[in-house]
Amino acid sequence: MVIDNNFYMRLALNEAWKYQGLTYPNPAVGCCIVGKNGEILAVEAHKRAGEAHAEVEALKSAYHKLTNDEKILSITSSSDIHVYLINNHNGCFRGISIFTTLEPCAHIGKTPSCASLISKLEIKKLFVGSQDLNKIASGGIEIVKKTDIDVQMQLLEKECDELLNPFNMWSKKRFIFFKWAQRLNGTIDYGTISSKKSRTLVHAMRDVCDLLIIGGNSVRVDRPTLDARMVNGKAPDILIISKSGDFDKTIPLFNVKDRKVIISDNFSVLDNYKNIMIEGGSIMFNLTKDIVDYHLCFLSAQVGGDINFTGKDYKFDILNVQKDDKDIIMWMKQENSRGNK
Repeated sequence: MVIDNNFYMRLALNEAWKYQGLTYPNPAVGCCIVGKNGEILAVEAHKRAGEAHAEVEALKSAYHKLTNDEKILSITSSSDIHVYLINNHNGCFRGISIFTTLEPCAHIGKTPSCASLISKLEIKKLFVGSQDLNKIASGGIEIVKKTDIDVQMQLLEKECDELLNPFNMWSKKRFIFFKWAQRLNGTIDYGTISSKKSRTLVHAMRDVCDLLIIGGNSVRVDRPTLDARMVNGKAPDILIISKSGDFDKTIPLFNVKDRKVIISDNFSVLDNYKNIMIEGGSIMFNLTKDIVDYHLCFLSAQVGGDINFTGKDYKFDILNVQKDDKDIIMWMKQENSRGNK
């Protein structure tokens, strides 16, 4: 393994992918902070809209490691972290390098400007993967360049752009991802497949998505709720793809408060939504393959079942692989898919 600038940026990328699907309407962003001698001081990510950005979380962790100042750990407000670091850093970040997957934000919104904070901490180098094309938040590089910080752009740009793609898509129109779970032998039937941790992650994704799409047969057979109860979150609207509108309205998903359930044989309602998740098996996969941007597979380390996830010959580019206590979690896109744009 070569320990170089790419290595540090990959740490930031991998951390950010853990929160892909959870940060809407913000982008998933990762940040790695490296000490004077190449030691890793912090690897953090933006976890949820409204909370501290990746750079702030990483600077907070690095500051604690460098100073042993326990007070910083009790501060959760992004604004308060900014103020505390500016007032108390005392040059501890001199010689430090920051690796961030996205250009630090310039604007002041729910959180202060990360670029402004970085420019005040005597940082030595800033490495950036993707340039921020969002007109509201862009301009951070110009702020940082006004200081003595050495700024280097486009480090692992392609990989960082893949991480940023969902944000760019829903900012312009919409982002659609297809999620499924399967065992090692490819089966998708017979009850619960994924671990509790994986199911909790899916519920957290439902909490921030606008719309969840599912097939009519799955609704009739599985009688699901499709809410976000495992994270005490809100339930997304539901689009049931079905040629028939005849459903047993005692099925739990029809009785979730403050949600709209749409039954349709087409996808015309998608124009009303930005962040869309599809859950299903082979039939839904093949039905939606031309509208899906990314795919998310939860691979469980078990065998069993009878019904396999099948279809035509599709090839995927693996964007990221994570592992929880029992499952392998893969973000992918079809080769030559819309996610390549």
